[in-house]
Amino acid sequence: MASDAQIIEVPGPSGTREVRISSPTRVLWPAVGITKLDLANYLVTVGDAFVTANGDRPVSLQRFPDGIDGEQFFSKNPPKGAPDYVRSVPVVYPSARSHPQLVIDEPAVAVWAAQMNTVVFHPWASRAETSDFPDQLRIDLDPQPGTDFADAIPAAIELRKVLEEAGLVAWVKTSGNRGLHVFAPIEPSHEFLDVRHAVIAAARELERRMPEAVTTSWWKEERGTRVFVDFNQANRDRTMAGAYSPRALEHAPVSTPVTWDELPSVDPRAFTVLSIPSRLDSVGDPWATFAKSPGTIDLLLQWWQRDLDAGLGELPFPPDYPKMPGEPPRVQPSKARKVAE
Repeated sequence: MASDAQIIEVPGPSGTREVRISSPTRVLWPAVGITKLDLANYLVTVGDAFVTANGDRPVSLQRFPDGIDGEQFFSKNPPKGAPDYVRSVPVVYPSARSHPQLVIDEPAVAVWAAQMNTVVFHPWASRAETSDFPDQLRIDLDPQPGTDFADAIPAAIELRKVLEEAGLVAWVKTSGNRGLHVFAPIEPSHEFLDVRHAVIAAARELERRMPEAVTTSWWKEERGTRVFVDFNQANRDRTMAGAYSPRALEHAPVSTPVTWDELPSVDPRAFTVLSIPSRLDSVGDPWATFAKSPGTIDLLLQWWQRDLDAGLGELPFPPDYPKMPGEPPRVQPSKARKVAE
């Protein structure tokens, strides 16, 4: 039987590469009929902006062999048979284990990943050759039940002010779901734990200013109807969907950079695999100059120390992490109270 595979041409810094797409008519997003070939073509069209945002970083691939309604798994190192232009770098995980992790250097690598049924791309906050030292400070504003995207907008605007006071330039993108991601470029001079502490310092300052609207409470039972400022996304090997990455939701949304001026009127559902190419044509890439003005986390680390001196200690780490110095007990507050009674 003849193969229905298609070859698509992908321009890049090393010239045009030909990438074979097998099963091009496989439907990845059934609700909107977007196929594997549609995804590959999307990544060709947005390739330059995609690589600018996510390139030269360790990246995890979230793969869906049978579409977004089927089983999924994460792939970190390049599988056997990867093209010679797909590289990897060794990274150290929280367990102290080292392992090679895939890196995207050009659009053809992203298209090849689509051939491997990748839907969501999760880049690290650090560069490939300096993977222990983040060059991005990242904060995830996650609306909790009873809140929605509209509630994340004023939190993001105030967070921008907090980061500006700390000497950082803030950038914003939709998460591709209900929340917002606020990033700031930083000099790669501190390890992940320091950057996490800087994020906690910023999050606590935001919480002081908007106590009824945002929370840093790790335990869901304590968050209420507020936007959670997810400080743990700053940890080593914790990632979020990259800029211009699709998401595995039925309408094929995309995590999309936006300007601060347009944020108040943004409808995140309008940013999809089908619409983003024309948006880039009309408004360009709001994050094109993201990396040109890196700041330092020095002032945020002073805030962190100030809060420590005031009695505010370390916050919980993700459950898959080893127990960390100064970390409070990993038990829900309601269960802890019952044990104490």
